Amino acid sequence: MPEITREEVAHLARLARLALDEAELDVLAGQLDVILGAVAQIAEVTDAADVPPTSHAVPLENVTRPDVVVASLPRDAALAGAPAAEEGRFRVPRILDEE
Repeated sequence: MPEITREEVAHLARLARLALDEAELDVLAGQLDVILGAVAQIAEVTDAADVPPTSHAVPLENVTRPDVVVASLPRDAALAGAPAAEEGRFRVPRILDEE
């Protein structure tokens, strides 16, 4: 794989509207060359057709319990611990304007 040149880095910097000086171009050219080399190595490892698509490294299975209908908490019992209740509802301070 050919090395990325300073001219290519300068062209990419112009496209991205980045102002880079000469020292930054040299550093970024080396860094981008290492990154592209790593990507090329990964591409050589396997053929994508041989790898099944996965969303997790290990198989996962949802663990759920069956829904069981039970009686809910009575309103009076729910409101018993509230600092303020009014007309069978929790009373809270107003936080919005009347608009």
